[in-house]
Amino acid sequence: MFVRKIFLILALALAFVASTASAQISPGPLARPHKDLEGATHCITCHQLAGGKASFKCLECHTEIAARLAAHKGLHFSYGLPPGSSQGCAKCHSDHNGVDFPIVKWDTKTFDHKQTGYVLEGKHAGVECKKCHTPEHISASARPLIKMKDLSRTFIGIAETCGTCHKDFHQGRLGPKCETCHNFNEWKNVGKTFDHSKTRYPLTGEHGQVKCEKCHTPGPDGKTRYQGIPFGKCDDCHKDPHHGSFKQSCATCHTTSGWKRVTQGLKDNFDHSKTKYPLEGKHKTVECTACHLNGDFKKPLLFAKCTDCHKDAHNGQFLKRPDKGECSACHDVNGWKPSKFDVKAHATTQYPLAGKHAKVECKGCHLPKGKDTLYKVKFARCLDCHHDEHQTQFAAAPWINQCEKCHTVDGFKPSTFALAKHKQTRFQLTGGHLAVLCADCHKPASAFASAALLPASVAVQTEPTSTESAPAYHTTAVYHFQDISCTTCHKDPHNGQFAERMKALRGDGTPIGCEACHTTKNWKDITRFDHDRTKFALVGAHRAVTCIDCHKPPNLETKLIDVDFTQAPTKCEDCHQDIHARQFAKAEGITPCADCHNAAKWKPSLFDHDKRTQFALAGAHKNVRCADCHKLFRDVDGKQVLFYKPTPKDCKDCHGADPKFQKKS
Repeated sequence: MFVRKIFLILALALAFVASTASAQISPGPLARPHKDLEGATHCITCHQLAGGKASFKCLECHTEIAARLAAHKGLHFSYGLPPGSSQGCAKCHSDHNGVDFPIVKWDTKTFDHKQTGYVLEGKHAGVECKKCHTPEHISASARPLIKMKDLSRTFIGIAETCGTCHKDFHQGRLGPKCETCHNFNEWKNVGKTFDHSKTRYPLTGEHGQVKCEKCHTPGPDGKTRYQGIPFGKCDDCHKDPHHGSFKQSCATCHTTSGWKRVTQGLKDNFDHSKTKYPLEGKHKTVECTACHLNGDFKKPLLFAKCTDCHKDAHNGQFLKRPDKGECSACHDVNGWKPSKFDVKAHATTQYPLAGKHAKVECKGCHLPKGKDTLYKVKFARCLDCHHDEHQTQFAAAPWINQCEKCHTVDGFKPSTFALAKHKQTRFQLTGGHLAVLCADCHKPASAFASAALLPASVAVQTEPTSTESAPAYHTTAVYHFQDISCTTCHKDPHNGQFAERMKALRGDGTPIGCEACHTTKNWKDITRFDHDRTKFALVGAHRAVTCIDCHKPPNLETKLIDVDFTQAPTKCEDCHQDIHARQFAKAEGITPCADCHNAAKWKPSLFDHDKRTQFALAGAHKNVRCADCHKLFRDVDGKQVLFYKPTPKDCKDCHGADPKFQKKS
């Protein structure tokens, strides 16, 4: 009994000493998870003494972390911790900070799962941590490594396979790799993920558009079948629309590109010429099902007439023909266009094609385009097809819009309207007009300044004026003029100076116009002009004077044609220079040239010496030349002018002192 008491006292003493020593060397109380390791006797459980500085031995207890580091996986390995070393643990998990200090600081809301090596994608990214990290999801291989008693607090040990969390819908029949068919975004749509070409039945053609459930139907157990589905024959899935009529496999005629597209092999190998209807021309390229509807190759087809298959494109227009509108009369199996109906065949109709008509395309006359084209058209008159180029100018008699009177089918131009026909008009061609081109006078309406000159029906036209395939673009020329005077075509160069004179009438009652002075032979030939009918009749030498000598332009820039002929001079001094230096000028300053001269001649003068002077000429004086008496010259403005005044009157002034010429007293 005594010995037992002594032993108890020693034990209590040692415990007190140990407790005192632990309090002296520990940096602080351990956190609650490590509370069982308090006391100096447990230091070496976590620390390894080496050189006076303790090292950590965390991985000796936390073997599950050690295993992840050794496998180079998991969160701790992503931080760069070397496998087998515990020296980096304290950087995140420190201790001796008090019982309630959290060794593990964990915020599930901000945690980046990518650091674990398992990235959360698709719908996984929105799942709460506790949905996956549960004790029941920890793999059997990881459980022995985890020392933690409360497995609900650990995040390790979860296998990365789909079956860890999800129930295997296929019950293991398709293997553990769900990602072969599914993805993280959606479960049912496997078309974007599953590669059917890696199976024993690659999908081609239209099969690639078929929904999975069309082929993968439920089995006897009610579960969708993905294996063991027969596919060796087409009728494993499809019904035979031919009901056993053909012994060959479907692939002989059809492909997965479409039921109605028969194989080229069938077209190449099937000899349609052995049937009652050999295929020729375009018929060779027609799909079988275009004639054999619904793929029924056994049903007899009518083929005696084209309309047995084809619709009458002409809507019965040719049914009254002897052949009842047989298509082959104009078409053949090589193509609907071009038609065989040519110019030669057209000659058998009521309107044979000749000249330019033979070159016109069918659609130029047979309108409109397409299925409504008319082939029986009017043709009695040119205007049945062609527009009236002349806008009713020839609608009245004698022409009555009979185009053939001026044109032929060989071409709209040249016209057959020759000079002989022009004589039948109100304006016969003479002189220079005979050499003028038609178009020089018959111009488009827009070329004429005055609309009053034109018939009311004429307007400017710039649209196509003939058949579509043989267009003739014309601007309507004027052929009927209300006014056929010269100024209809020619500009009046005299700007109306002779308007009154031009109003004079011919014998037929039409205005004489420019022909009052000119002719159609030559513009400059104005012999018709009668100057005597003006205020200044031409007599004597004036008749030989050229017009420009009197009708002078006011300056060098003005042409003779622009001269104002109504303002021509009428006085002598207007044209002639006064060579007498105004010796004979009257009070009003005008020299009366006609007192001595006339238009017939300048010399000899008509001057009456007896009446006009104080020295009447008598006897021999009548035969004396003027210059023998009038000899006085004076300088006037730099010119020598003969002065007739004063003139000597005494005999001695001319005859000197000769007694024979002395005047008798």
